[in-house]
Amino acid sequence: MIGGDGDPSWCTAVVLRADDPVLAQLQSEPSIAIADGAAHQQQVLREMRPSPPEDVLAEPIRWVYYPWRRAAASILGPRGFRRVRLDRNRNLITAAEQKKLGGLTVGVVGLSVGHTIAYALAAQGLCGGLRLSDFDDMDLTNLNRVPASVLDIGVNKAVVCARRIAELDPYLPVRVDVAGVNERTVHEFLDGLDLVIEECDSLDAKLLVREAARERGIPVLMTTSDRALLDVERFDLDPARPILHGLVGDMDAAGLANLSSTDKLPYSLRLAEASQVSARMAASLIEVGQTLSTWPQLTSEVALNTSLVAEAVRRIGLGEHLPSGRARMDIAEVFDRLDTPVVPLGDHPVDDPGEDQPNRATDAIAAAAQRAPSGGNAQPWRIEVTAGSVTVALDARFTTTMDVGLRASALAVGAATFNTRVAAAAHQMTAQVHYGAGDEASPLVATVRLAPGDDPELASLYEPMLARETNRRLGNAAPIPADTIATLIAAAEAEGARLRVLTDRPDLESAAAILAAADRIRYLTPRLHAEMFAELRWPDSASLESGIDVRTLELAPADLVMLDVLRRPEVMGHVREWDGGRALGDDTARRVRDCAGLAVVSVSGHRLADYARAGAAVESVWIRAQQHGLAVQPVSPPFLYALDEQDRRRVSPAFADDLARLQYDFRQLAGTGMDESQALTLRFTYAARPSVRSRRRSHYRRDNADGVREG
Repeated sequence: MIGGDGDPSWCTAVVLRADDPVLAQLQSEPSIAIADGAAHQQQVLREMRPSPPEDVLAEPIRWVYYPWRRAAASILGPRGFRRVRLDRNRNLITAAEQKKLGGLTVGVVGLSVGHTIAYALAAQGLCGGLRLSDFDDMDLTNLNRVPASVLDIGVNKAVVCARRIAELDPYLPVRVDVAGVNERTVHEFLDGLDLVIEECDSLDAKLLVREAARERGIPVLMTTSDRALLDVERFDLDPARPILHGLVGDMDAAGLANLSSTDKLPYSLRLAEASQVSARMAASLIEVGQTLSTWPQLTSEVALNTSLVAEAVRRIGLGEHLPSGRARMDIAEVFDRLDTPVVPLGDHPVDDPGEDQPNRATDAIAAAAQRAPSGGNAQPWRIEVTAGSVTVALDARFTTTMDVGLRASALAVGAATFNTRVAAAAHQMTAQVHYGAGDEASPLVATVRLAPGDDPELASLYEPMLARETNRRLGNAAPIPADTIATLIAAAEAEGARLRVLTDRPDLESAAAILAAADRIRYLTPRLHAEMFAELRWPDSASLESGIDVRTLELAPADLVMLDVLRRPEVMGHVREWDGGRALGDDTARRVRDCAGLAVVSVSGHRLADYARAGAAVESVWIRAQQHGLAVQPVSPPFLYALDEQDRRRVSPAFADDLARLQYDFRQLAGTGMDESQALTLRFTYAARPSVRSRRRSHYRRDNADGVREG
């Protein structure tokens, strides 16, 4: 049925259908080993993510017969087999890239080092067909670097490699040439190839392969097993390029063939760049023919070479940048660069100094304003204090992309003015607030006029206001009492805003899905991603007086370490390219889904003054929620301050349409009217106190008794 050892077909697997009579014959022979594992393979295929198409799942089982093993095995059909076998490549190689690489036909000349390379290309799915050429047989001396066995000694090297690949993937076409490459066979061998990997010992053959490859515009790769040397010759991009980078001069294969071994030696040494060869290899070359039979090679070096070639093939196959040239990867140099990893300071406890309480009433009022919440703890304001007034001016220098039209900054200004009113009441003063337009740097200015008077209700909020904090702990979802919700709604209405609290599980599930999808967009939009991580502060940062201390995120150690992955823009670039990242919103989804309630503060109008009024309502609701035992965390989706399509495109050009859909769905869920602006969403839960409180910048400006302004 199958030819003998001298027949190249002796290294080709025979693929059979389940109803093939040959299979029945094989199964009836006691000397044939049968391995039937297809049922398990089908189970693995069905559990793949994403689920394969139905026609792939429905592929009939095949049987593969290996004559040299006298064994047959059941396997999946060709598409299912490839899907399962290469699944662990994703997303280091995407499905689309894998498909493109499957169109490559690669030739390998010289199957000692070439054996490991050819097998790696097949295993990684970097080609759709292989052509192997070597005239030599396997010898015991090859087994220090070629992954063969003593049973392969005396068998042609190309046949040994082809058998091993057939046992890896019987569907991968492999053509074997046991005559080797010479003047008569080189052209036929190269016909139809996309790339050649040349690993011959003979310098004549090296030139011969390149001359023919250059004629056809086929790129050539070569490795040398010393300091992991890789040569790349892109004859496809530069057909006039000199062979072997010009290191052998104008010598051609025909001329070289007429030289003696002694006369060839200078060309070989020039090609090896003797000054760059490792000291042990250089010393060994002196001993060849004396104490050494031939030049040495190590399997560890071959493994390094294989990695380099595999990456080069991937780049060529995908059209990525790979110029002609030569490179080395010296493992000894890697060990010379060993160092001790730096333990992140964030893993160590850091003392948090307490905040000093001001003595003067005006200082206490200014300090209260500074305790207001703001997006990313940016504190986008300038605060000035006199004996009779406090001015909180929006500072446009602290804006971000999500702060569309400075609306988030206006919200922070409003929260700061609410705090001034509370502190004033605690110091037996009343406060009248006026919002007006300033200059370009401060388009919103809140002027708070102070006068003697009493406001017991506001005064009672002073200590709770100073204790207000962001709490990102997961907490629990115990029901919020109806009277608590009523109190919070009344607090928002007293400031001219509206509050809707979502507590039904289906509503929270819907909100979780919307906010998670919005969070994913924040990660995958380069500017939003950069600004998000620019807000974070590690405990060893130069200053913690602004931004978000990572300890306040209340992340588990594993999640905290994951920030080092999530903060990398090139990582998000790959995820965006793959249309992936569905897990990026999982943390937000879990927090919203499992919370006690989600409060949405909205206000009529779209002016900055309207958002400032909403900011006062947010701060009032937040303080009172915390008084009633609730832990509060603000949630700001990237669509929050966008009013129209132009705003959404400014926030995220690539995801503007998605933001529009999510914003519409969220407004519908919260019952927000067309004339209303959503100001902020607050997540309510019941939880222990946060690990760390956010700090504030301590500077503000006030007039002293002599009218001199102090900082």
